[in-house]
Amino acid sequence: MQSQNQQVLRNAYIGSLMVLVAAVTVSSKAIFVKLAYAYSVDAATLIALRLAFSAPFFIGLALWARASATATKISRRDGWMIVVAGMLGGYGPMWLDFAGLAYVTAGLERIVLFLYPTMVVLLTAILFKQRITKRELVALVLTYAGVGLVVSHDLSMASLAGSNTMLGLGLVFASAITYAAYLVFSGRLIPRVGASLFTAYTMLAATAASAGHFAVTQHQTTLLHLPIQVYLLSLSMALVATVLPAILLNVGIQRIGSSKASLVASVGPVSTIFFAYMYLGEDITLLQLLGTGLVMLGVWVIARHK
Repeated sequence: MQSQNQQVLRNAYIGSLMVLVAAVTVSSKAIFVKLAYAYSVDAATLIALRLAFSAPFFIGLALWARASATATKISRRDGWMIVVAGMLGGYGPMWLDFAGLAYVTAGLERIVLFLYPTMVVLLTAILFKQRITKRELVALVLTYAGVGLVVSHDLSMASLAGSNTMLGLGLVFASAITYAAYLVFSGRLIPRVGASLFTAYTMLAATAASAGHFAVTQHQTTLLHLPIQVYLLSLSMALVATVLPAILLNVGIQRIGSSKASLVASVGPVSTIFFAYMYLGEDITLLQLLGTGLVMLGVWVIARHK
């Protein structure tokens, strides 16, 4: 019995560590984007490179999932729904997020994106007539009050133009809303399709959408004539902030469950703030940390309740 308990405890520690590393690595995405913007590259080009470098992993995931004994046959209707989810819910939030990062700090971007669990609550209440509980209402007040503090901090910085900051904030906020809608929508599809296949196919659909957007809006030759630093940053973003956290998060959830994983992952905004301080020279202020703490507390209340 003691050895069994030790094994359970070891699995919990390993699973928590995996989710922690996943949260930190995925939060580094904003740092890679901001560093790449220094070489005059735009959002569509960065996303195209990121997804192109990530695509082999998702192709492998799709092949592995289809070979699994538990793989289910996907109907034509579900197949089209997956394509739409990947293009609108996968690529859409990504482009809005990357575009917003041109105007806001990495710390503010991560805080606003971290609101998506509260948006899921709101969308579920609106679409499916589910009552918002007192606990969820308190969480909503905490999170949006925290965002208000962080936004006021960024607007007060002399180096930032208020109009551009608000534009970036609007883009990132739209990204969080779109991603929340994608999660609500995917919650109906994943039980029928399976999490691995759904993830692989939606990301491949997002890759196709990214390639199409880039082909329409950019000169294709520019993708082959960028500074070497852009390719290295995009490759690092694909491996460190896309593929690695996807693997670690899935394995971690299997070990400790999604509720505990969401609590451990709440370290993401804090790690982004410190990464931004180390690599981008962004300030860390008491007001910013207080706002971040309120957002994390609000999300923690919702995650713990769920």
